[in-house]
Amino acid sequence: MHRIPLRRLAAAAGLLLAALLLGATFPGFAPEGLAPAPVRAERPRIVETISLPEPSHSGPMSLEEALAKRRSQRRFAKNRMLSLGEIGQLLWAAQGQNRPGKRTAPSAGGLYPLELYAVTRKGIYHYRSVGHEALFVWQAGMLDSLHAVLGGDRDYIRHAGAVFVITGVVDRTAERYGRRALRYVTLEAGHAAQNLLLQATALGLGSVPLGAFPDDQLRRVLDLPTEQTPFYLVPVGFPP
Repeated sequence: MHRIPLRRLAAAAGLLLAALLLGATFPGFAPEGLAPAPVRAERPRIVETISLPEPSHSGPMSLEEALAKRRSQRRFAKNRMLSLGEIGQLLWAAQGQNRPGKRTAPSAGGLYPLELYAVTRKGIYHYRSVGHEALFVWQAGMLDSLHAVLGGDRDYIRHAGAVFVITGVVDRTAERYGRRALRYVTLEAGHAAQNLLLQATALGLGSVPLGAFPDDQLRRVLDLPTEQTPFYLVPVGFPP
């Protein structure tokens, strides 16, 4: 058997250790013959509470006109973001308070199991109807992440001004209504979505409701609590 001199083994081990250290220090670097070290993209998560502009209770378009003009819009103008006022108005239409303790969409027993999010290029708004405010998570690239999850020909996800996500905590309703809770929460998600669609139309925006998506992947991308079930996505944007 041919023996390799000890000094050559030591030299080879030294070279390998140096390569590994360089790969750890400079992600993506690797000498010829070694696989590059993986680059892990870190997305900063900075959370703050944002007060939303007061919602308008009147507008230039009647309810009847909004009903007549509502369409499912699957093309949006690129690189046009919704203003904070428009985001706030849409959040209020779906789940805002229209009188003390009560919301714009009906809820079985007034239990309000829905949670509402607006996903934008800058991050995620988690709406709080009390006080008309949002918990905002600064996290870039979320629309691209949603598009990757939904896939297919849904490029309008990436071009939307915001994608509104309606989730529900079924247990809140189940405490009173038992087995019928899932039905009631599903109906409530539909009420909120229709409010949002009509409000988008009244603002001159396009929108489309989506119910087909992989629940588990969506939960991971949005970092949803385990007790929340996603029911509806509503991309909203400017018509091209």
